[in-house]
Amino acid sequence: MNLKDFTLKLTYLMDGKPQMLTVDSDEVVKGFDNGTVKLAEDGDTNAVRIHLHTYKPLELKLAEVIYDHYFASDERFFGGGFQSWTVSREYAHGDVQKGLAPICKLPVARELAGATGDYHFVQYGKSLYHSFTYTYLRNGDKVELLGSLNERTGYTVFYADMTENVLAIVKDVEGVTVDGDYELINVIRTQGDYDKAFDAYFEAYPQKSTGRVKHFAGYTSWYNYYQDINEEIILRDLDGLMRAKGSANIYQIDDGYETMVGDWAIDEKKFPNGLAPIVDKIHSNGLQAGLWVAPFSAQYKANIIKQHPDWLIRGKNGKPVRCGIAWGGFYALDFEKKEVRSYIKAIFDRVFDEWHFDMVKLDFLYSAAIYPRNGKSRGQLMCEAMDFLRECCRDKLILGCGVPLGPAFGIVDACRIGCDAETSFKDKYYANLTNREIISTKNAMNNAIFRRHLNGRIFANDPDVFFLRNGGVKPAKYTSEQKSLLATINNMFGSVLFVSDSIGDYDDSQMEILLKSYVPFEGKVLLAEYADSEHIRIVYVLGGEKYRLIFNVNTGKNKVKKL
Repeated sequence: MNLKDFTLKLTYLMDGKPQMLTVDSDEVVKGFDNGTVKLAEDGDTNAVRIHLHTYKPLELKLAEVIYDHYFASDERFFGGGFQSWTVSREYAHGDVQKGLAPICKLPVARELAGATGDYHFVQYGKSLYHSFTYTYLRNGDKVELLGSLNERTGYTVFYADMTENVLAIVKDVEGVTVDGDYELINVIRTQGDYDKAFDAYFEAYPQKSTGRVKHFAGYTSWYNYYQDINEEIILRDLDGLMRAKGSANIYQIDDGYETMVGDWAIDEKKFPNGLAPIVDKIHSNGLQAGLWVAPFSAQYKANIIKQHPDWLIRGKNGKPVRCGIAWGGFYALDFEKKEVRSYIKAIFDRVFDEWHFDMVKLDFLYSAAIYPRNGKSRGQLMCEAMDFLRECCRDKLILGCGVPLGPAFGIVDACRIGCDAETSFKDKYYANLTNREIISTKNAMNNAIFRRHLNGRIFANDPDVFFLRNGGVKPAKYTSEQKSLLATINNMFGSVLFVSDSIGDYDDSQMEILLKSYVPFEGKVLLAEYADSEHIRIVYVLGGEKYRLIFNVNTGKNKVKKL
């Protein structure tokens, strides 16, 4: 593909009136100037960098660079999802990149189910696929990667129309006011085999991995108790984790310690002695202590909403923007407000200075930029929100979750790269009736595999938990084969390896799997792809031997063959 042979479409409002400009690449390279806007392009043969200059303030709506590209029958397009939980995978001719289910297109359902994803500002359609921040085209072992180097001017979305043989780079600049200079597009191309292409991309990416988390192995409280935790449970499961002493290195307390999401006071009925003594015990056992926080979220009943309704992000209609269905529904705090920033910073000061946690898992972060506002795009707001969180967290470790990945690059130390795993291997009945972020073990494994290129290059990948328990408060409905498969996939493709089980109840065989899973994978994945609609094929080298693993994503039936 010739990066210098494109058509640029620019849509904007001038004096409140919609305008659309179509310019071919030759005109842009020469320096297009119509007295209202000026365009220039200065990329080399493996880059396209388009700069915009306006002679008067304009409100941008869309910027799109369009290429003709013939999609070969065996060519695959990587569709990277909007945020941590969104399905991400390779697509071939005939595959479908699903959007919202039909039932979720009703107004209220669309607002709530659609809040977690990109459904309000991207296109879905038959033979149409899209990817955020970067994508790649793969033919066999040959990879051509296209990646943005700047999400601070708006999310970069790559589209592939395999019917019309069109590839497009679209900049989500909705709501941006430009008065002067603005970088529209900054995309590079890298080529080679899979690893070489990604090595080159992240070498060029301006934000680098912190490199501070190589491997986490431990426990998180969420998937056995959800919000029903207390001091007794946390201390009991901490003692249980000591059966893996020497292998485990972190213990995380998840949602449920607080009175309300958004208020962040400790629930004294559940934790009468507070969290600091628990953290001291975690440290005395040689572990790092982690805490879950959703810093921008406030559930509908939170006191912070009653006390400061003006702190919420509001839409054009003046009403608070609903950001999802968690906790019965929640709003987002507007981090651009000075008072909100002070409030959020005080939360982190307490977490680190009074309770002495080493790491925070920061969740539902997409809500900070759910709506373009104040002359800024979603992407710019999300990047600034992540900058703010890093400032609040100082040099402490951050595990990101529910976050658009591009803005998290170079900010977080580890990151969830898939949706929550389900307590049953089989998807719940509603999994196909909602969105691309829904809880699903099948989708969690899919993302662990197809976002493997991020692991160790820009942060440590968190594929979410695996389950070994037989009973528990929330029994895991898995066969032994399914438990083993999930543990294997997480170990092979992730660097954050958590369970939520009461490890003190494990038998010897469960402990053997746990300890094996906690050890970093020392092999090398050569290939991972869908063999058909139900089976994923993985070829890897381990201990000098080559193997092929094929598994059914719906049943967990799998087979390993030495090649």
